[in-house]
Amino acid sequence: MTKRIMGLDYGDKTVGVAISDPLGITAQGKEIIRRERPDKLRRTCARIEELIQEYEVEKIVLGLPKNMDGSEGIRVEKTKAFQEMIERRTGLEVVLWDERLTTVAADRYMDEAGIKGDKRKAIVDEIAAVFILQGYLDSIGSAAGAE
Repeated sequence: MTKRIMGLDYGDKTVGVAISDPLGITAQGKEIIRRERPDKLRRTCARIEELIQEYEVEKIVLGLPKNMDGSEGIRVEKTKAFQEMIERRTGLEVVLWDERLTTVAADRYMDEAGIKGDKRKAIVDEIAAVFILQGYLDSIGSAAGAE
C-alpha cells in the first residue's frame, strides 16, 4: 500500500488537516485541530502524530502564508517555526507550499456549495488544507506525467 501525504493549514488558533488518497491523486479534508492559545502546541502536535500513524503518512505539506506581493511577514516566521517543530517531532519531511490563493479558492468553493455564516468559519481551515495539499499533489502529478 502506498503511503499518504498530509496537508496542513497552520493558523494562530487552528490547524486544518487534509490527507491524500493512497495513490496521491486527491486530497480529502479530515479535521480541524483547535487550541485555546497560539503558543499551546503540545496537543496539536500530538494529534498530528496520531493522524500520521493512523493514515501511514510519509510526507507533510504545510501552507506558507506569503503576502500577495510574495514578501514574507510574521505569519511566515511562525509557520517556519512550526515546520521545524513538526519535522523534529515526526522525523518526516515537511514541504512548504505557497498558500496565497487557497483562502480565496476555499471561499469560492463554499459560495458554490451554499455554505453560510458560522458553518463557513468552522470548516474554512480544513478546506484550505485540502486546497494546499491538492495543489501540491497536482504539481507532483503533472511533473511525473511530463517525464
